[in-house]
This record gives sequence, C-alpha cells and structure tokens, in this order.
Amino acid sequence: MLAGARCVDYPCGVRRVSQRGRTTMTRILSIDGGGIRGVIPGTVLAAIEQTTGRPIAELFDVIAGTSTGGILACGLTAPDGQGKPRFSASALVDMYVNEGSRIFPHHALQNIEALVDEKYPVTGLETVLHKYVGESLLSETVTEIFVTAYDVERRKPKFFRSQDAKQDPTRNPPLWMVARATSAAPTYFEPFKLQGASSGEYEALVDGGVFANNPAMCAYVDGSSGPGQVRPDDMFLVSLGTGSQNRPLLYDAIKDYGKLQWAQPILDVVFDGISSTTDYQLAQIMGKDDYFRLQTELTIASDTMDDVRPGNLGDLQRQGQKLIDDNADALARICHRLTSPATP
Repeated sequence: MLAGARCVDYPCGVRRVSQRGRTTMTRILSIDGGGIRGVIPGTVLAAIEQTTGRPIAELFDVIAGTSTGGILACGLTAPDGQGKPRFSASALVDMYVNEGSRIFPHHALQNIEALVDEKYPVTGLETVLHKYVGESLLSETVTEIFVTAYDVERRKPKFFRSQDAKQDPTRNPPLWMVARATSAAPTYFEPFKLQGASSGEYEALVDGGVFANNPAMCAYVDGSSGPGQVRPDDMFLVSLGTGSQNRPLLYDAIKDYGKLQWAQPILDVVFDGISSTTDYQLAQIMGKDDYFRLQTELTIASDTMDDVRPGNLGDLQRQGQKLIDDNADALARICHRLTSPATP
C-alpha cells in the first residue's frame, strides 16, 4: 500500500483522449528497459493497483514500453477473453521471480561462449512469453500500447501500436511476438525475425533500448503530433525506471579498452544515457504536475540485467519497495490523478 494514500516520419497511433468518462486528460504510462530489473517497476505498479483497487490497464489510456517494459506493457494489457486484463502487476512480478532462471539460464562456460554467440537461447524467453502474453493479437489489448524495437536491416525504429493494428491487419502480430522483438537485447538474445504479409518479407528486430530505452519521449511526441493529436497540455505522463547503475567506469580502467572490453559496458552506458536524457527533455517540456519520473539508484539490488539469483530477485523487490517509500508523496498524487472523477 502506498503511503498517503511523430518519431521521424512514422504513422502515429498513440493518441486517444480518454473514453472512460474520467477526465479530459490522456494518461500515459512509460516503462524503461532493464531485463530482470523489470521487477522494480512491476512492484511499483502492483502498489498502485493495490492502492487504487483498479488494474493498470484501466488507469492509463496508453502504456508504452521498451524491452522488459514492453513485456510489462503486453502483459498488463493482454485480454482475459472478457475484455479485462489477464494479469495483474503483482502476477507479472511473480513471473520474473518464478521464471527468471528460465529466461536467463546460467551455465559454467556461458561467459566464454557469449564472446562469439548470443548469451542465451531464446527458447526459455519464448516459452515464458507464450505463457504470460500469449497468442492474443496486438489489436486486442484492453488499452492501447506503444512498444519499441529496432529494424537492424532497414536501420530504423519499429513501433508496435495497437491503434495501427486495429486499422491494418498486416501490422497485427500476436502479443508474444511484440514482446519477443522488443526484448531481443544485443549480445543477450538473437534478433527476432518478424515475418511480413508477403512471402519472403520480414523485419529483423532487436531491443528498442538501442534508441529508446526510456520510451516516454517517443510516446509523448507520437501522441502530440499528426491527425487526431492530443494537446501537450492534456497529457499526464508517468515514467518508471528499472534502476540506475551506480558503478563508475573509472578512467584508468577503461582508457585502453578495445572493442571486446567495451562490448558489454557500452550497452549499459547507452541505455542509461538515453533514459536520463529523455527524463531531462520531458522535465523541461511538461509541467511538474503532469510529468512524473520514478527512478531509483541501485543501492540494494544488482545492476546486472540478467542476475536471477534468488537473493537478487528478493533484492529487486526490496529495491522496488524503496522506490515506493522514497516517492510516497509523488505516488499518492499519481494515484489521486488516476482516480479523479470526470471533469465537467
């Protein structure tokens, strides 16, 4: 329980003024990438659901996500067959805790093998995605989603939008494929080959974190430009991080790094840098009452995105609770805004 309580030239789809009669504001939730550290935003979302008594998919008009955030976006909006979300945020935290070792299976020679191949097979990840996201189509989400990936052959961003899927059956893959594409982190998993409508046509997709680990700005721009746009003043945006790294890359240690040594650290630098820059930009653009960024420094849990040791899984939950405790006032205001009655 909480205390106190158009990117480039792509078609736009994340824009819908609330149709639930609660308010004229469009409410956007954005969730960063971060592998197993998805436990942290999942824990925060579970607390919001407990406090409000309502599922996240009913509280927000759009849920944007990258990588593990994209998995959460798909999981929170997958339908149960009766127009309701199939899973609660708490159930998705359990997914990480119970299935983390299947997604990131460790063995003795793994770090050596990872020098010449992806670190993990995709079988475990895909099994979990089938179980928790399933075969429901992108057009069938119970609220709109916006999920990022990157097409490495065409060298351009790929955005999965439920609104686009409703209008174009060729852009309507199963949700598990959306989740698989957004989480294909380079060096960790092989790219996802998304088959196109025509024979032989496909997209080779990797983790959207390579350009938008924090997808909040993309969601903001997508919602405020083009036909059917939402005025920026009519947006309420909550952005959740997966924990910021606090291990310095010391000059004396890295000054002679070559390609091999930089292979892993550069991903962390890029992902963290993108997330922080997006936060800075949105803080300058949006009013302080309409934009909330909840992030925590990883002082309890490991910053490694594939650390699925039982002890660290518990630490990630404690890190999420620390984020809740440190931001109790902000979360109380967020819950108030999300449950406020309709404006006249």
